[in-house]
Amino acid sequence: MSHKLTRRGVNTGIGAALLTPSLAARAFAQGGEPIKIGFAMALTGPLSPNGKQALLGAKIWEEHTNKNGGLLGRPVKLIYYDDQSNPSTIPGIYTKLLDVDKCDLVVGPYATAQAAPAMPVVMQKNKVFISLFALAVNSAFHYPRYFAMLPSGPDTKPAFTEGFFQIAAAQNPKPTTVAMAWADLEFSHNAAEGARTNAKKYGFKFAYDRNYPPSTTDFSPIVRAMQATNADIALICSYPLDSVGMIKAVNELNYTPKMLGGGMVGLQATVFKNQLGPLLNGIVNYETWVPSPQLLTPSVKTFLAEYQARAPKEGVDPLGYYLGTWGYAYLEVLADAVNGTKSLDDDKIAKYLHSHKMPSIMGDIEYNKDGEFVKSRMMQVQYHGIKQGAGLDVWRGMSYQTVLTPPDLKTGDVIWPYAAAKTKA
Repeated sequence: MSHKLTRRGVNTGIGAALLTPSLAARAFAQGGEPIKIGFAMALTGPLSPNGKQALLGAKIWEEHTNKNGGLLGRPVKLIYYDDQSNPSTIPGIYTKLLDVDKCDLVVGPYATAQAAPAMPVVMQKNKVFISLFALAVNSAFHYPRYFAMLPSGPDTKPAFTEGFFQIAAAQNPKPTTVAMAWADLEFSHNAAEGARTNAKKYGFKFAYDRNYPPSTTDFSPIVRAMQATNADIALICSYPLDSVGMIKAVNELNYTPKMLGGGMVGLQATVFKNQLGPLLNGIVNYETWVPSPQLLTPSVKTFLAEYQARAPKEGVDPLGYYLGTWGYAYLEVLADAVNGTKSLDDDKIAKYLHSHKMPSIMGDIEYNKDGEFVKSRMMQVQYHGIKQGAGLDVWRGMSYQTVLTPPDLKTGDVIWPYAAAKTKA
């Protein structure tokens, strides 16, 4: 069933997700109203390649749950609106979900910049809030009913780039200077702050540390400025369209620091891999999941088989590696807590999430007092050997990428320096 809304629908509330006839019949047969779970999701705009795959993961969870009897003997119904990749839409959407749609539960939109403006609304209503790939949004609030679905661990801000610095620091001779460019958005602010912590920890000095406006479309001046510093490594904390623009500018200007990448959002999505192809070679960047033998568990295989069979018709990322799985898992964790407490009471659900190890298709998840993962699972991978015309068969596997950190998930060694990795077959 499709719940997609137009922009006009976001503003007017027309076209909210509806029960299919079969689900409505089941709700009637069970004698219970559906449990409504509300959220915003980026279905248009630059974040939509990731938001759409998260939504398909959520819809698969909804269907699985209803086939298995629902929650608390009632069917579940997802109610969602397109946030257009625009943080300014978020407060209105969550207010509507809670005050007009009367959702029993809410979960987060995708991305840090979207989750942050939702926090004041959910806090005012004392709702449990599981965010989706939001970095450190609770570090200022310390809201006890907040939980992250992002494997960045307890030390959230440094987690995205720590592996990047670890890899550089292990080289001989050790590089010592870094140039960093970052988008003037919530995620990049947090990731850049974490990078400064890592630089100090691993003995690096900044030759360049500047942000750029989210409206930037020409990245050549930024790349030239980084290049002029002659820093050993280049760290970029960017959103999807920025990441594409940066990599194109890096290649056009033949910028070859010893290592480049780190915190670039978007490179995980198939649409951007297709767009960049061989330009990705040599880049070292964060990942949250890859189809390595350690991570491709039976439960993930089962989910991905269903997701990938449906993806073409749904018009979403054909693999679903970055957010399809996590879009399923964050609702799975919420449902585990509802079943565990036999309640929709937000206080009981929050206490349960804090005190139990939560099973999910992405592995067991434990939360600390701020609602972050007890242990980081963030990876740094390097792309290599990508040829022109590489397609889905390449992106589906591990032949073009090597996991460099953490040690327990490592699949190979870094190709150093970046210039050598760009040309190595």
